[in-house]
Amino acid sequence: MNIEPINNPSFPPAGRLEALRNLAAAQQKPVQSSGEINNHIHTIYSFSPYTPAMAALQARDAGLCAAGSVDHDSIGAANEMLDACAILGIGGCVGFEMRVSFKGPFAVRKINNPDSEGYAYMTVQGIPKAAIPRAMEFLAPVREQRLQRTRAMGLAVNTVLREAGLAEINFDRDILAASKFSEGGGITERHLLAALAEKFILKYGKGSEIAGGLEKTLGIQVSPKIAALLADPHNPHYLYDILGILKSEFLPRVYIQPDEYECIPVEQVTAFAESIGAISGYAYLGDVGESPTGDKKAEKFEDDFIEELFEEISRLGFRAVTYMPPRNTIDQLRRVQRLCTQWGFMEISGVDINSSRQSFNCPEVLRDEFCHLLDTTWALIAHERLASVDTHFGLFSRENPLAGMELPQRLAAYAAAGKKLDLFRPDESAAAIAIQLKRGDV
Repeated sequence: MNIEPINNPSFPPAGRLEALRNLAAAQQKPVQSSGEINNHIHTIYSFSPYTPAMAALQARDAGLCAAGSVDHDSIGAANEMLDACAILGIGGCVGFEMRVSFKGPFAVRKINNPDSEGYAYMTVQGIPKAAIPRAMEFLAPVREQRLQRTRAMGLAVNTVLREAGLAEINFDRDILAASKFSEGGGITERHLLAALAEKFILKYGKGSEIAGGLEKTLGIQVSPKIAALLADPHNPHYLYDILGILKSEFLPRVYIQPDEYECIPVEQVTAFAESIGAISGYAYLGDVGESPTGDKKAEKFEDDFIEELFEEISRLGFRAVTYMPPRNTIDQLRRVQRLCTQWGFMEISGVDINSSRQSFNCPEVLRDEFCHLLDTTWALIAHERLASVDTHFGLFSRENPLAGMELPQRLAAYAAAGKKLDLFRPDESAAAIAIQLKRGDV
């Protein structure tokens, strides 16, 4: 069956979902679940090869039992992602990721952001359905600021292209029109670098000449491994392979630092998350050795001052720490887990999918050290569904019937509730579970 409509950015969400519904109805055998989860999948509403419907399908086909969308500065994917997961019968959750400003001693440190000191990535996850429009409104000025900064970086990129005799980028046509900005999506540096990559492909074609072109025009030494990938004109990940090189080796030349109109103070975001019944999460990066996606250099981040940082994010009102088991060493993650227990943070797992070369699978979460992240995922899903019924059922609400429980016991109760959901009708079954929760039956 043709799946192209499911992943067609030009189709309206309703059309993509209808195509997904038809595909699901035509399939005879259920897909075998591995039990894996991923709560941090990027979509076309920031930068990704996948529509929300396609992201859910890819997750289901990879054997995941739950998937969540997290886009940069955008919650535009949310409704489509939730509907797609329900069509496929897998758990679904939604959120967004953004960069925020830290003050005090952290203002002059690289925290978890390779591009800037004093600015850190965080997530807002488990957003109740009724709060999605409020989140869209909250993010609108951030999206606009980032758009204007990226447009200014585009001018610097065009200077490089002009001097190299390559076609220049038309920002409105090549980036803005190709994005989902008009539908609430975000513009990122990856949009700009993808447009730059397209100009190199236009000049040199797909083949062995492009590595030489990158060296000649940008002074980038392409590794033999990447050069071999670019020499193959049938490489299905061609654009993303060039983009990875440009992000690590070229972006610093044209990068313009954001300001606090774009990276707003962290306190504003944690307070907003509380106000809508969502869960704010600090995104742990840790010192980087070899980058799995090839777009980060080996570099030190928050590990040297992580004890101090955890004390600060507790003071700031964070509710969770999100991390990616494939990205770090077991020693790094044991330390994070210990600190989460010490400071009472929920642990959320997810691997940021933004390239066609990345696998949706994350078998690490099935290991003994990380399998508790499966339960926290079901707790996150239950939180989102139950808070959509009534915000008092949010995991961290003071009015929650289980508010008197310690966090581990509350998470266990919510994980059990999440596993009781009818994943094809999560909203209906959440209403019934909410009644049970109020009676103390969960």
